[in-house]
Amino acid sequence: MIGQKGIELGSRGGGVEVHVAQISSRLVKKGHDVTIFCRAKYSPKKPGEYQGVHLRYLPTIYTKRLEAIVHTFFSTLAVVAGSFDVVHYHGVGPSTLAFIPRIFRPRMTVVVTFHARDMLNRKWGWGARRLLAFAERTAIWFSHYCIAVSHDLQVYCRDVLHREVVYIPNGATIQEETGTNELEKFDLRAREYILTVGRLVPAKGLHYLVEAFRGIETQQQLVIVGAPSYSDAYLESLYALAEGDERIHFLGFQTGETLRQLFGHAYLYVQPSEVEGLPLVVLEAMSFGIPPLVSDIAPNLEAIHNGGFTFETQNANDLRKHLVELLDHPDLVAAKSAQAKEIIQTKFNWDVIADHTEAIYISARH
Repeated sequence: MIGQKGIELGSRGGGVEVHVAQISSRLVKKGHDVTIFCRAKYSPKKPGEYQGVHLRYLPTIYTKRLEAIVHTFFSTLAVVAGSFDVVHYHGVGPSTLAFIPRIFRPRMTVVVTFHARDMLNRKWGWGARRLLAFAERTAIWFSHYCIAVSHDLQVYCRDVLHREVVYIPNGATIQEETGTNELEKFDLRAREYILTVGRLVPAKGLHYLVEAFRGIETQQQLVIVGAPSYSDAYLESLYALAEGDERIHFLGFQTGETLRQLFGHAYLYVQPSEVEGLPLVVLEAMSFGIPPLVSDIAPNLEAIHNGGFTFETQNANDLRKHLVELLDHPDLVAAKSAQAKEIIQTKFNWDVIADHTEAIYISARH
């Protein structure tokens, strides 16, 4: 596996890292030998194994533009020099180097997972966006099989890139509420806060959420979990936007039992993003029976099905209107809880997702 920062080790990872961790550990249980190429910065203790998955650390240059591609280059060289049967690139950016194993190891199977349209992320400049637009094409040109994590991405590849790809979504595991001791550290109480989790970058739309929440008279708290990527500029702008409102809490990056309790005891989960692939954090909230309120972009709608609520993307006023309605009518929120869990169990089951991924590997080998 190449393209992820690492695996679930408490690093500042995201949806791709969770996706890789869940699939890799299940493939190992099926008898496969799996190696994850990691970036050392995100795993200071550098363990050599995770649930039977081999972890291998290679160097890179830690800048916004070079980190991923340099690490992908060294990882690809290691794969070509090794004895692997399948190399699986995660993300369109890393796929730009997938031609290397196609040339130098022609019997090796190359798979790419199209996680999101990264070129739409506003953190990238014009040049980077052009490169990522090219990378979308390399994801389908250089791979034996390309996997899209949402139907929206699958349709995009068919209609715009003119290539059929395989749909295998992200997933989640049904979970139950846990204790509340971790909440007490932040002076939070169960069902008395609204939660959002993710990288603190403009594409996640958190400024719309803060603006909307500030205009509401409520005793509910707003909890924002996540860390910025490379620059603190956006975080500073969120601090400025939230200044003077003690109901808004920035908790930074959280993981493990703390994050479980934050998900498990939220009143409502909000995902105000402008761009997504298939948002794992939304599925995570639903796995606890916490209904999400999401911006009405296609990947968010695909994630919630009928297990949540929507508002008009990039519209703080519409978000505020829906927040007020759901805060005033807890019965509406409670009614969606069982539906949210059922959707996770039937449509986003990690065991089934791992089975389908394995089937891609096997079919490509025959």
